[in-house]
Amino acid sequence: MQKMLSYVRRAVDHYHMIEEGDRIAVGVSGGKDSLTLLVALAKLRAFYPRKFEVAAITLETGYEEMDFAPVQALCDRLGVEYIRIPTQIKQIIFDIRHEENPCALCAKMRRGALHEAALAAGCKKVALGHHFDDVVETYMLSLFYEGRISCFQPVTFLDRSGVTLIRPLLYTPEYYVRSFAARHELPVVFNPCPADGNTKRQEVKELLKSLETTMPGLRDRIFGAIQRYPLKGWQPDRTRKRPK
Repeated sequence: MQKMLSYVRRAVDHYHMIEEGDRIAVGVSGGKDSLTLLVALAKLRAFYPRKFEVAAITLETGYEEMDFAPVQALCDRLGVEYIRIPTQIKQIIFDIRHEENPCALCAKMRRGALHEAALAAGCKKVALGHHFDDVVETYMLSLFYEGRISCFQPVTFLDRSGVTLIRPLLYTPEYYVRSFAARHELPVVFNPCPADGNTKRQEVKELLKSLETTMPGLRDRIFGAIQRYPLKGWQPDRTRKRPK
C-alpha cells in the first residue's frame, strides 16, 4: 500500500491533480485499474494535506452477468459513496447498430454518461485508471496509426461539461497494478464484451513486450520522452510545496 500511494501521490503532486475541497468521482468499470485507483484515492484522502472527498461511479453497460455487489461491499468498507448508473450501451452497439468496430462509440457513450453522472453527484473532477503502460501505448498508437505525436494529458479540463479529468495512476506500471489488485483481493468484475482484448492497443502492448526483450527499459525511455518533448500538459512540477 505504501508503494502504491507513493506512485499516486507523486503523480498528484507533479500535475496538481487535487485541490482543497475537491469532490472526485472515480470511474469504476470493475477492472483491476479502476478498483486499484479507487482504493488508492480512498486511502490517500486520510493524510493528503489538501482535503478531498471520493465517490465511485459505475456505468452498468447492459451485461447481466456483471455482478457489482462485491464492488459495493468494497466501497462500504472504504467509506466511499457508490453510484451505479444503468445504461443500454451494449444493446445499442451490438444489438441495434451491429457495430463492426465498437470500441470508439462505446468509449464516447461511456464518457458522456460518466461525466453527466459525476456532475449530478456534485463531482467536478473525474479520476480515470490510466496507468504508466497506458500512457506509452497511447503514444505509440497515435504515432503508428494516426501519424501524430500525441497522448492524453495527465489533467484535462473539458470546457463543454466543466469536468476536469485526472489520471493519478500514470506513474504506476501495469504489473504493479495487477500485483496490487491480487494482493489486496480486489473484487475484479469480468468484462464479457466480445471486443475486450481484441484491439489495436493489445497489438501495441504485445509489440512493446517483444521489443523490451532486446531493449530493456524501452517503456521508461518512451515515457521520459513524452515528458521531455514536451507534449502539452506533460511537464511535471517537481517543486510543489505542501499547503501551510
